[in-house]
Amino acid sequence: MIVLIILGLLFALIGLIGCILPVIPGPPLSFFALIILSYAKNWQPFSVTFLIIMAGLAIVVTILDYVVPVIGAKRYGASKLGVWGSIIGMLIGFFIFPPWGMLIGAIIGALAGELAGGKKGKMSLRAGWGVFVGNIMGIGLKLAFSGAMLFFYIKEML
Repeated sequence: MIVLIILGLLFALIGLIGCILPVIPGPPLSFFALIILSYAKNWQPFSVTFLIIMAGLAIVVTILDYVVPVIGAKRYGASKLGVWGSIIGMLIGFFIFPPWGMLIGAIIGALAGELAGGKKGKMSLRAGWGVFVGNIMGIGLKLAFSGAMLFFYIKEML
């Protein structure tokens, strides 16, 4: 039982890290921690309804993580080239200077995509800013959700 509780806590903490690093699915891992704790304590800490709601929210937050940056980019006038540039830049940035390279890469990628699409400097910068704002909002949403799950985990762990 103690091994499972420690394992669940590790999943919850890795879930928080995954909110920043895109290669680690943060909210699903945080949710899995709740499942591990429930199993370790004979399904007593959390109700089935609570677990179903948290599973649904984990799915929604994970999907929103992909949608919010695009919405931010579009809201600030990014074109498809800008959005694709931001995605490519984010991936390249992750491998060059993780995790901050993701944000920098997304901005540079959006800027490059917009410039390649024929937009001028100020409009390209605006699209890059939109990608940055969207990414920060997505990370914040994931952190808030995974942080709440960590709170519930620790509360019921003791």
